Amino acid sequence: MSDVVRVSKINEVFLKVDCDDGLAKELFEFFSFKVPNAKFMPSYKNRMWDGKVYLFSIKTHKIYIGLLPYVDEFCRERGYEFEGVEEVLGTKQRDKCSQSWLADLKLPFEPRDYQIDAFNTAIQYGRQLLLSPTASGKSLIIYLLARYYNKKTVIIVPTTSLVEQMTKDFKDYGYDKEICKIYSGQPVFDSDITITTWQSFSKAPKNVLESFEVVVGDEAHLFKANVLKGILEKMKKTAVRIGTTGTLDGSECHRLQLEGLFGPVKKVISSYQLMDEGTIANIDIQCVILRHTKQKKMTYQEEMDYLVGNEQRNMFITNLVGSLKGNTLVLFQYVEKHGQVLWELFNPMVSRMNGTLHYVFGGTDTEDREQVREIVENSKKKNNVILASYGTFSTGINIKKIDNVVFASPSKSRIRNLQSIGRGLRKAEGKDSMRLFDIADDLQCDNFTLRHLKERINTYNEENFPYELKQFDLK
Repeated sequence: MSDVVRVSKINEVFLKVDCDDGLAKELFEFFSFKVPNAKFMPSYKNRMWDGKVYLFSIKTHKIYIGLLPYVDEFCRERGYEFEGVEEVLGTKQRDKCSQSWLADLKLPFEPRDYQIDAFNTAIQYGRQLLLSPTASGKSLIIYLLARYYNKKTVIIVPTTSLVEQMTKDFKDYGYDKEICKIYSGQPVFDSDITITTWQSFSKAPKNVLESFEVVVGDEAHLFKANVLKGILEKMKKTAVRIGTTGTLDGSECHRLQLEGLFGPVKKVISSYQLMDEGTIANIDIQCVILRHTKQKKMTYQEEMDYLVGNEQRNMFITNLVGSLKGNTLVLFQYVEKHGQVLWELFNPMVSRMNGTLHYVFGGTDTEDREQVREIVENSKKKNNVILASYGTFSTGINIKKIDNVVFASPSKSRIRNLQSIGRGLRKAEGKDSMRLFDIADDLQCDNFTLRHLKERINTYNEENFPYELKQFDLK
């Protein structure tokens, strides 16, 4: 068996590994990963899928360019000779962000050191996955990259709200040219910078997808979805690929999929470091365990239905929100089963508080969501309540004047929880801290939501977030 592994570039998405069949089998196993929670997925249950992701094709010998460092690792561990790296990646850029270049941008404020460091790392090869928490200023990093490359650039975001927000950020940073904003049904304009939702961009014709020289995937953790992967795989001529995200789900499989599409992970800074230096608000986490009368063992959906329909639990949440000072974001999972119920309970309570109640879910128009953000940001009232579904407010909506966040529905998703916490971490005048009320339930049996709390606590420990456990008996 030959011990030489040679790589060559197919396009800006894939490379080909030239090696013998025996080595290819080793690579296939090396790049095979179990998908977390695969056993709960219908395709696995129906025995249509083995629950694994295979990142190297044993048939075509194709693999994502972003996984090149791991092919190198594979060869070094086994003593194989490795060739062709420079032909794939090209020459490392030595450029760095200079003071004169920054001065020419005429930014309204000085970028922070970690933002400059992230920028410098990203431009070395033009392939990077930047891991930086909410409120760390990812939009400024994206702006610096777009201005540096000064090429036809597309920035892909998950929601229409983020299209508007990113556009506003670019204008605030001093960009005075036309920005093409693409929603569903709108044409693709020929602007230097396009900001679009992935839903709209996925419908663009092949020649449009291939016309961009730079692609930025904001909230890049979402790009494990087949549609998003498909977009990047079709952009075969786009050499510069930058992903930005606040968090990954913690699995090796998820990380490598994203690194393959974008490039190696660069941890820019942590929330703990940002708190320590006073850049974002401090956090006080109250893990509130509601003790129920003993229940029989339920399926996951049965347990969810029981909890969201529990009158005592919903009244506890209502009274909790009514006792809080400042603006409060309450996040729920089920619109009709829970959101509507809480809306009806909150209405009279918020009126007594002399506040305003806002209800945001998937059916709320982009313009209305933006209006909610502006009202809360600019309102002189300090007891506004935003009742929102996780899907609409856990990602990308930036409201500085959020003092409290309440998890009204249980979730074990690491990404969702950290993104949701991020909604309250931005500092504002008179605001140096935020409180999170993480509501969990003890059904006095082996119940899902109590187990999920333990997973969230593991996340809090990993992030160095302080937390306190409190227990209340539901009468």
